[in-house]
Formats: sequence, structure tokens, C-alpha cells
Amino acid sequence: MPLLALLMLLLLVTSCASAPPAPPAPAPVPVPPPTRPSPTPSKRPPAKEVWVPYAASGRYTVVPGGAPARPGSGEVVRYLVEVEAGLPFEPAAFAAHVHRVLNDVRGWARFERVDHGPVRVRVALSSPLLTTLQCRPLRTGGELSCWNGTRSVINALRWAKGVPQYRGDLAAYRAYLISHEVGHSLGHGHESPVLGPGGSRPS
Repeated sequence: MPLLALLMLLLLVTSCASAPPAPPAPAPVPVPPPTRPSPTPSKRPPAKEVWVPYAASGRYTVVPGGAPARPGSGEVVRYLVEVEAGLPFEPAAFAAHVHRVLNDVRGWARFERVDHGPVRVRVALSSPLLTTLQCRPLRTGGELSCWNGTRSVINALRWAKGVPQYRGDLAAYRAYLISHEVGHSLGHGHESPVLGPGGSRPS
């Protein structure tokens, strides 16, 4: 066999035995950066229900400090606020709430809060048991409030929960409760300056 033919044969055998060339690598596909999920709007937690004990200490504490009567003319009534020790309410916040209600322009009079006598009325936040004792001979059933001739006794259970007639409007009920019981101290019957005569509701 001629030398040239032998070389051509060897070249052909070598090329067939070698591995085929690898296909070109695919171009890299850009991957978008991971996106963070949008934060879910947090829901406002429901208002925490206040648990009122049937009985607390049985002792009143006068809320210190005072507040002036609203501007205007007419009678000024001096009063103070008492809270039975051991109740789950902030005394200063209760006193401020009472003062706002009593000095509403629709109110009976203008009220000045003090922390010492002489006063015309005492507004006293009381446990159901102390309310029952303070309101005798009225039967409170552990729920009603009263005027006992010295104090407007506010039942803490009603203050915390309200009554069904107000359909969950606790602020409106509290305004009625304070106005109604303090109104008795001024000689008014079962009425309120907002509801008028005959507009009594459970207190």
C-alpha cells in the first residue's frame, strides 16, 4: 500500500474514534431576585374585656387633684370622686371621664371637682358588693347603681360592660349613668338632661 494511502487511512480511523465535540453551552438565563411578599396588614386586636371582681377592698380612696367647672354662668356644684381600692380601673382616668360628662353643655349645672370637703356630691366607683351595701334598702341585684343620699354609687360592673339597651355604645351609656345618678343628688327624678323627663333607662 502506498505510504500516502496508509496515512489517509490512519487519519480517518483516528477522527472516527474521537468523541464528538460538545454542543455549545446555553447562554445563562437571568434569574430575577426573589421578591418579598407584601406584609399583611395587621388587624387591631379586640379591646380587652375588663374583669370586675364581685368584691374588692370595701374602702374608698378619694382621687387626688381637681378640675375647674366649665366656663359660663349658673350654679357651680363642688364634688369629689372616690374609687374603691382594688378595682381594675385607673382612678385618675375615671375622674377625668366623670368631669367631662358633668360639664357637658347639656348638663344639669357646672361642676368643680375637688379632693376635700365640703362637697355636695361624691361620685363613687364601687364593686357590686359595695354597691349593694351602699344602696340598701334598694335591691341592686349586683348590677344597678344608685344615689344613697350622700353618694352617687356607680356599679363598676355596669361601668365596664354597659347594658344591652345601648347596643354596645359604652361611651353613651357611661354618660347617661353619671348624669342620671348625679342628677338625683340635685333633686332630679329618673331622667337625664339628654333624654329628658320620662327617659329613664337602667342604671
